[in-house]
Amino acid sequence: MPDNERAREILAGVRCFLLDMDGTFYLGDELIEGSLAFLDAVKRTGRTARFLTNNSSKSAAAYAEKLRRMGVPEEYRDVITSGHAAASDILRRFPGQKGFLMGNAALREELEGRGLRFTEGMDAAWVLAAFDTDLTWPRLCHVCDLLRAGVPFLATHPDINCPTPAGFVPDLGAMLALIHASCGRKPDLIYGKPHRGIVDECLRRTGGIPLGQMAMVGDRLYTDIATASRHGLTGILVLSGETRAEDIPASPDQPQLVFPRLSSMIPLL
Repeated sequence: MPDNERAREILAGVRCFLLDMDGTFYLGDELIEGSLAFLDAVKRTGRTARFLTNNSSKSAAAYAEKLRRMGVPEEYRDVITSGHAAASDILRRFPGQKGFLMGNAALREELEGRGLRFTEGMDAAWVLAAFDTDLTWPRLCHVCDLLRAGVPFLATHPDINCPTPAGFVPDLGAMLALIHASCGRKPDLIYGKPHRGIVDECLRRTGGIPLGQMAMVGDRLYTDIATASRHGLTGILVLSGETRAEDIPASPDQPQLVFPRLSSMIPLL
């Protein structure tokens, strides 16, 4: 646990908590103990919070519905995803051009609703790789064909594993390693934590709160805490998901505060 006075001083400067979801607020379909009480404390002390996730296997609407079922108040259901960050940037970089999506049907529908257009052929102007839990072998091969042809390669996030109640399953980062082994291409641009795209999306969605008054709270050193250290946010690690205390010393990105879970912060807010 951090020194209480130091923790209070750091937390006093935080106006907005950017909360990772799986492994931080809940695990699978189960709330982590005290998560709802943390949101109550955030509101009671005049702060705000937004949920932020790299997981691009679901739409923001699906995440919002999950939060609703868990009892999260409506004001906190404006979920920011790596898919949102990708859509905002692609519309700017490739206006009117169709691309190929390696992603679930729900993500495709959401991105189409934001103005992206897709093609299944070799005429794609860009490729966006997301966490595709319905990925088929032919579609994976098509991605590699497009990349060998030199099509710009974009990815929603770099996470290697995704936590579940039964353990970890391969996430997009593992698939990116497979693609690199096959065709020698790494993404030209990644949007999710710890990269800048999702940080810019947060700035657009949080009413002008400066990065220095935001805290990134999550369970992963190489995404959540790296986001904070690289972009000027307060980095708060919770040990309720992937990272263990013994992992911290070896990380190049160090958290400013470490807590067992979100609710451990409540007495210090």
